[in-house]
This record gives sequence, structure tokens and C-alpha cells, in this order.
Amino acid sequence: MSCALLALSLSACFIRPYKFDLEQGNLISADKIAQVQPGMSEEQVKYVLGTPMLQDVFHTNRWDYVYLEKPSYGKEKRSHLAIYFNDGVVSEVIRDPLPENVA
Repeated sequence: MSCALLALSLSACFIRPYKFDLEQGNLISADKIAQVQPGMSEEQVKYVLGTPMLQDVFHTNRWDYVYLEKPSYGKEKRSHLAIYFNDGVVSEVIRDPLPENVA
């Protein structure tokens, strides 16, 4: 009986709980980002990239597209794209480098 309990308790040490992959935000490819040019309207940007993940009420002239990937085991990946508008048209695009697996 005690051997069975010992074996059971030892086997529990090697069981890892299931972790799931988590992806959140806007995954945007390099070709989509390249389509966004200064002078484009907000509607044109939404058509190309979709709705931004963040629209800050304190910075209404900036849209943020954020992507987070947390694999079950491995390194977390984050990317950020900020689009600045001046009078309703794109004035500047700032982006992080894209993860290796995004073309």
C-alpha cells in the first residue's frame, strides 16, 4: 500500500499542467504596414489594418495596434505599431520590428 502511494506521489511530480497558447491583439503583416502612408485618412487606415486595439482618450491623434503572443512554453513575443494623425490624416507611423514568423 505504501509503495503505491509513494509511486503515485512521485508520478505527480512529473505531471505538468496544460498551458495553452495565448494570442491577443492585432497581428499585422509587413505588407499591410507598408500600405499605410502619410496622408491617408483614418477610414483608409481602418480599411487596411482594421480597428486599432487602443485609442487613447488623452492622445486622440494616436492609434495603437498591439500584438502579444504567449506560447505555452517558450519566449513571449510582442509587437507595437503606433499611427499618428494630424487633422485626420496619417502624419507618422512608428513600429517595432515584427516577430520572425510574420511575413
